[in-house]
Amino acid sequence: MAEQLVYGLHAVQALLKSSPQQVQELLLLRGRKDQRLQKIISQAEKNDIPMRFVDRRALDDRVGDEGNHQGVLAVCAGKTKVYDERFLQELLQQLDAKSEAPFLLVLDGVTDPHNLGACLRSAEAAGVHAVIAPKDKSAGLTPTARKVACGAAEVLPFVTVTNLARTLQQLQQAGVWIFGAAGEAEQDVYQSQLTGAIALVMGAEGSGLRRLTRENCDHLIKIPMAGEVSSLNVSVATGVCLFEAVRQRAQ
Repeated sequence: MAEQLVYGLHAVQALLKSSPQQVQELLLLRGRKDQRLQKIISQAEKNDIPMRFVDRRALDDRVGDEGNHQGVLAVCAGKTKVYDERFLQELLQQLDAKSEAPFLLVLDGVTDPHNLGACLRSAEAAGVHAVIAPKDKSAGLTPTARKVACGAAEVLPFVTVTNLARTLQQLQQAGVWIFGAAGEAEQDVYQSQLTGAIALVMGAEGSGLRRLTRENCDHLIKIPMAGEVSSLNVSVATGVCLFEAVRQRAQ
């Protein structure tokens, strides 16, 4: 089974806290002795995880061009755990049993792992129950995405589905209202009622929502733009919409 690399202080610390059994070995930068790294070392010692202190070049070679390891890298067995349609149905049933309104984020073809990681980080901070994305033509939970997510990828379920339009229909049947973000929408996000059971759908970088996705939304909403720029980066737009929903849901 191929190994999976997780690097960066936040991502590795979150992994050690949530799933230490996945970690086969930690590679640590020789000579680094700051408090943040010491916390990771303590967590590893508590879970009897082997550690090796190596020079910077060894870490750079393992990470390659993908990003900054910050002096720590976890070697894990197999692939990152992802979730499927069955998990999503079980999640909805669990929330219904607790009388808790689902709060979901759907990413329709976001292909940049940096954007995916940033969206995961915002979603976890906003209290989203799960992030949903199509299996094909979308970024996966690569080491870069996990690094940018700053630990959110280790605690927030990332659900990949075969047919996104069908999944949206199933969510509607379960009583979830689907709000799609689109620049041409007449209603802006601040005029929308984002309380109750909702799924917020964000489109791909540049192209936005696909036609079938758009057709399966109950409402289309937009972020009002005052300047000359026609749109925001998808991760920034996601944060704006998510936290407007957080504001409304707290009232």
